[in-house]
This record gives sequence, structure tokens and C-alpha cells, in this order.
Amino acid sequence: MEQLIIYLARALVDQPDQVSLRASDVEGARLYELKVAPEDVGKVIGRDGRTVGALRTLVGAAAQKQGQKVRLEIQDDRRQPTQAGTPTPATPPEGQ
Repeated sequence: MEQLIIYLARALVDQPDQVSLRASDVEGARLYELKVAPEDVGKVIGRDGRTVGALRTLVGAAAQKQGQKVRLEIQDDRRQPTQAGTPTPATPPEGQ
């Protein structure tokens, strides 16, 4: 299954050497987390999620044929992380 996902992802992106896949067992299913270069995330997701939907359909059909359940998620590192150490507004002490 891993080879199928990696093969398909590398065919879609501009930087195939940055495609990586992590697998884990979650809730009775196999979870695959696909990570690509930040500028390639849109190519893997596709317009309105159609490309990732097609990938999930193919992977799901292949897994079902083998009697497995799988989930495919795309890791999106483009989102800005919250800054650690950002002060939070102080609350006044009770009674004031």
C-alpha cells in the first residue's frame, strides 16, 4: 500500500524527492500521513479536494481488496504555527 501512495504522490508533485509517508494504526484502521513540499500541497489536494479524493478512493479500493481499512491524510505545514511565549492578557484578581 505504501508503494502505491508514494508512487501516485511523486507523479503529482514538482519535488518528488520530498515525498514522505508515515503509517500508524489508529482505531482499527491503518493511517497514512503523506507529506510533500509546502509548494506541492495544493497539487496533491487539487481543486476542491478532487485529487486527494481520488487518491483516497484508489487507496481505499486497494485496501478493501486486501481486507484492510485505511485513511489517507495530507500533512499541511503551510499553516503558521502559533508563537510560543506569546503573553496572554492578565485577568484582574477576584474582588476588583
